[in-house]
Amino acid sequence: MELVGTVVVLIIKSLIFIIGMFLGAAYLTLLERKFAGHVQQRPGPLHVGPHGFLQPIADALKVLTKEDLVPDNVDKVLFYLASLMAFVPAIMILAVVPFGDPFTIFGVEIKPYITDINVGLLLALAFGSISIYGVIFAGWASNSKYPMIGGLRKAAVLIGYEVALGFALVGPIMMAGSFSLREIVEAQQNIWFIIPNILAFVVVIFCVLAETGRTPFDVQEAEAELVGGYVTEYTGMKFGLFPLAEWYIATFVLSAITVILFFGGWNPIPFLGWLPIPAFVWFFLKVFLLFMFFLWVHWTLPRYRVDQITELAWKVMLPLALANIFVVAIWIIIFG
Repeated sequence: MELVGTVVVLIIKSLIFIIGMFLGAAYLTLLERKFAGHVQQRPGPLHVGPHGFLQPIADALKVLTKEDLVPDNVDKVLFYLASLMAFVPAIMILAVVPFGDPFTIFGVEIKPYITDINVGLLLALAFGSISIYGVIFAGWASNSKYPMIGGLRKAAVLIGYEVALGFALVGPIMMAGSFSLREIVEAQQNIWFIIPNILAFVVVIFCVLAETGRTPFDVQEAEAELVGGYVTEYTGMKFGLFPLAEWYIATFVLSAITVILFFGGWNPIPFLGWLPIPAFVWFFLKVFLLFMFFLWVHWTLPRYRVDQITELAWKVMLPLALANIFVVAIWIIIFG
């Protein structure tokens, strides 16, 4: 019976997290469109609901009811599988991301995470790496030159920045002595890891932008060159899953992991710990601010050329990540 209860609790938690992430991602689209409108001095969504508040619901209904077209001569198995391979890994990472310490409501302990395992960070990296197959499958299965080129571009970007990202995460792991995301947060009660790992943080910022395909790393869908990149032949909800997974769910999840690794997770901001703010509120505040930073970069910088992106990964980001390991080793020797 205990096992059945545990499974039921996990299923309920998973449904809450997934539904919450879908709703959150829907309204993150509204947030981005409003933000982009202010940045570019133009009106954002205003007419569907009060101040455009119901616009995400209208967009969801529009995408769900669009005609689902499948071009001739595509590899149908990979064509359908690609959108799932791009979307599901972003959701799976949620399984190992903690959103705060356990707390009690009416005598019941609530754990704001699905599971806590001692290799949570490695599992998150593994799930994130799977998304590259969705990109490659989409480009190959479409049987079109523009998606194929876009898929190859995205694959080259992901491979280069996955290597740099892996080395950049070594510093926080060395300081915490664990791959558990909860233990990494607990190790930052006295000092946030961004202080000795500033080089790694810079690398991670570039890697998150590259992984999520946001400007200036959106070469896979450069409209002036590739029409729409590897999603050119997709329609309806199959098309909608790609930006939903990359631009919103993956950006939010990677922002959460970045906050856990460098900004103390749900630990309060120094000198403000006396405020009666719950731990999970601190966490979501930090994640929100980092997410808004990524939006600001997206709507500000011009696009890099694809050769510049790969050179930046191998010639700049990777050496910086390796240098960070050396700096952290010195820090540990001096300060323990």
